Amino acid sequence: MSTLRWFKDQSGVVVAVTVVTGFAVLALSFWLLFSIVRPAPPRSVTMMTGTPAGGYAMFAERYRASLEREGIELVLRPSSGSVENLRALKTDSTVDLAFIQSGIAHEPDSTDLISLGSMYFEPAWIFHRLDAPLTRLAQLDGKRVAMGEPGSGTHLLALQMLAASGIPLNAEGLMTTGGEQATQALFDGRVDALFVISGAESPIVRTLLHAPGIELAELTHTPAYARRMPHLETVVLPAGSIDLVDISPPRDVTLLGATANLVARSDLHPAIISLLLQAARDIHGGPGLFQRAGEYPVLLGRDLPPSSVAQRLYDAGPPFLQRYLPFWLAILVDRLLIALLPLVAIMIPLMRILPALYSWRMRSRIYRWYGELKFLERRIEQDASDAQIDEYIAQLDRIEERANHRRVPLSYNNELYTLREHIQLVRSRLQHLKDAHARARHASP
Repeated sequence: MSTLRWFKDQSGVVVAVTVVTGFAVLALSFWLLFSIVRPAPPRSVTMMTGTPAGGYAMFAERYRASLEREGIELVLRPSSGSVENLRALKTDSTVDLAFIQSGIAHEPDSTDLISLGSMYFEPAWIFHRLDAPLTRLAQLDGKRVAMGEPGSGTHLLALQMLAASGIPLNAEGLMTTGGEQATQALFDGRVDALFVISGAESPIVRTLLHAPGIELAELTHTPAYARRMPHLETVVLPAGSIDLVDISPPRDVTLLGATANLVARSDLHPAIISLLLQAARDIHGGPGLFQRAGEYPVLLGRDLPPSSVAQRLYDAGPPFLQRYLPFWLAILVDRLLIALLPLVAIMIPLMRILPALYSWRMRSRIYRWYGELKFLERRIEQDASDAQIDEYIAQLDRIEERANHRRVPLSYNNELYTLREHIQLVRSRLQHLKDAHARARHASP
């Protein structure tokens, strides 16, 4: 029996109740799937950046503009740098993601944080105004050195490099200042040297590279630092890459550096991760002083477990729907598919089972009377005395009365008519027995 035929056989009330119930179940299922299985992405995301004039803050503004075009608000929170950013991600549930320098977070089995990839290379720039070229950090012993603000990756790396060079961490002249304040102090002569860890596009780095009287350190033992600190790499700043007219720098300079990693909480919505990494390719994917086009962003290192969503995006590109549809429309279609496919998988067998269940239910009502009729026939076989015939006929009348008043769909009327025929057969048998008993009474003297 087909589903369409089943609906045609029903009364208006049954069809209405069935349709309303079906829509209610579908609506409830959609709500559960939308809100629990595949919830909508948040409209607002919070990101820790860095000092106002640093590279993290500059790139975060570009992320904000990119996400704003897709209807997502990116709330930016300034900080002292990577260390503070990591602390905020670990302790503040309102923070969703942050820039963190490689080597700061070393939790390869972390369950609360994930890496979205390395966004760009950020060298450790050491600018100075010493009379002689700065080729060894030991030359800074007794000098006024700005190491960056506490809580920044610059401060942590400066301490590590100075300690490896034999300069005590409590040495006089080491200053916990950074950013624009330290830059101005270097210009004014209140600081002899300045550590900066940031990309070449950073406003502070660009200013210092072109500032008269400010020189870039050319450390001779850069590879040795990289060996002692495995999270660091060496890169070469080619001669003339800053200024080809005045040839700055005058010769190749080997720099130490780390990567700027985008780190998120593990519960960040997959759609937001996809949107962030699509923006990252536009922001960081071009050529630069230390990278070729398309070299970044990339999943490097194992400081933190990589995001599975990010891994798929790096391997296969953006999700299919987001390639051809606007972000929110792609998300809506994706959620509809996620909600619809399980329902279709459930509804198809249900639509086949429902008519069979209904057919069984209708026939069971008729077969129940067959059971009563069969029980009556057994009683007749066991006791067909004249005294019981009238009781049997009365019981048969009750069965027939219920059968006559039972409403069933047209497709089951043939079985109801067959039941009535069987009732008449039993009635004929009872009438035959009753007539036989009557003849026997008349025949007896």
